[in-house]
Amino acid sequence: MKRTMTRLITVLVLLAAVATVGGILPMGLSAADTVVSAQENDRDEGLRSHGRKLEGTWRVQVTLRNCQTGAELRTFPALLTFAQGGTLTGTTTVFPPALRGPDHGVWEHNGRRRYRAVTEAFIFNPAGAWTSTQRITQDIELSSNPDGFTSTASVEFFDTAGNPTSTGCATAVATRME
Repeated sequence: MKRTMTRLITVLVLLAAVATVGGILPMGLSAADTVVSAQENDRDEGLRSHGRKLEGTWRVQVTLRNCQTGAELRTFPALLTFAQGGTLTGTTTVFPPALRGPDHGVWEHNGRRRYRAVTEAFIFNPAGAWTSTQRITQDIELSSNPDGFTSTASVEFFDTAGNPTSTGCATAVATRME
């Protein structure tokens, strides 16, 4: 990162020098002003792009809801990790680890601060036999602070043959783990 920034500054200084020699810089603007301006723009763009990024690990407070009324049914913590390139892993406290595997899935950016994520996890009975698969589809919106998000989710359960067996709804509030 530091090497890339050094190369960028070097290129900008050379471009500013060429522009100054060629007389194409605006009146009263020096090559040094051009480099400082480029550094400020790069820093501002870095802040803006960080604000749009979902990558990282998040502490999530999930609220299961009645899909018809929106009433809160149960609240519990979870962890989600969004990796660069669009993969996602997670874990939750809603089921004991022996009864539910970790979440695995994908996510995509849908413009500005909006994302969509889909994960699946295997559900087991107390004897350890696989009984169903849970699929969670989330619509995520980063807050104006890049260290928070809210989401709404639909939850679907499928038997081992892939047939739907039940559905649910949830909302969540998350903070970035640092």
